[in-house]
Amino acid sequence: MMMNNSLNAPELRILLIKLRHHGDMLLTTPVINSLRERWPSAQIDVLLYEETRDMLIAHPDIHKVYGIDRKWKQLGAGKHLQKEWQLLTTLREQHYHLVLNLADQWRSAVIARFTGAPVRIGFDFNKRRGLFWRACHTELAPVSAHQQMHTVEQNLSIMAPLEVPPVSTVSMSYTSDDWHAVAEKLTAQGISGHFIVVQPTSRWFFKCWGEGQMAQTITALQQDGHTVVLTSGPDKKELEMIDNIISACPQERVFSLAGQLTLRQLGALIDHADLFIGVDSVPMHMAAALQTPCVALFGPSKLTFWSPWQVNGEVIWAGEYGPLPDPDAVDTRTKERYLNAIPVERVVAAARKCLS
Repeated sequence: MMMNNSLNAPELRILLIKLRHHGDMLLTTPVINSLRERWPSAQIDVLLYEETRDMLIAHPDIHKVYGIDRKWKQLGAGKHLQKEWQLLTTLREQHYHLVLNLADQWRSAVIARFTGAPVRIGFDFNKRRGLFWRACHTELAPVSAHQQMHTVEQNLSIMAPLEVPPVSTVSMSYTSDDWHAVAEKLTAQGISGHFIVVQPTSRWFFKCWGEGQMAQTITALQQDGHTVVLTSGPDKKELEMIDNIISACPQERVFSLAGQLTLRQLGALIDHADLFIGVDSVPMHMAAALQTPCVALFGPSKLTFWSPWQVNGEVIWAGEYGPLPDPDAVDTRTKERYLNAIPVERVVAAARKCLS
């Protein structure tokens, strides 16, 4: 254990910094769970990008969530700086004993240093090998094994200098109000009893399966007697994709809540489903965290890093059925559907297996 008397404080205050996307935030929860297990009475705060707040705000072990709003830039230089300074001042006033910086941005290092916490741990990133990065932290955790680790394991390795036993469970939290709001939407559409959730969209369409193939899969499940609820984000292209899929399916027992749910409400819906079918996206990670039976479809993503952690179900990788480009070489704006190599029969069989 890193020897520092401040970590024995009766009211230990900890700040976790991670400035990334929604899925990244969900996969930080094992660190939070590990800290709570080690220090049951600690105050654990999180600093994140404001738009990802929904992923963590209902977590029972988090005391307070602080957000950096990227819309501050639209306020003009003066107001932007004022907002940043207010945040820095607020964080410094918390008198943290321990800061864990999981981010790789210079901004996160400066914030860690500015808190004045006596223990500040960051990662020893290759691209940050310099005096300034080191000066912002009191300790750097090694990253030499990160290329062979899942993102969950990478995050947990920040605690190596503390020798905190890892709790590797990912937590997707929502409130009773979230589920109540979802239940009302289901009732309004005449949905009662059991249902399957299908999330065919991602903000990057190269991660999506063909609409026709998804419609065929849904049709097979409808013919088995199942009710299917489709979900997506509010983006116009995603909503069009949902409409195309539904129009290619029989009209009985297929419904859409696309663009109608917050992320926490989507979590509540997935938690109450008999099965989740989806592509490499945030909802897939939510389904794995909630232990909902899951069929996850993957294309040219780094499986080692991003496969659903502790999934209750099956991951089907398009690379088993055809060549895929290197994940680092993919043009994210491409219209190529790499997942189309996955046969419908394979997905239907996996879904039936999960439902049996």
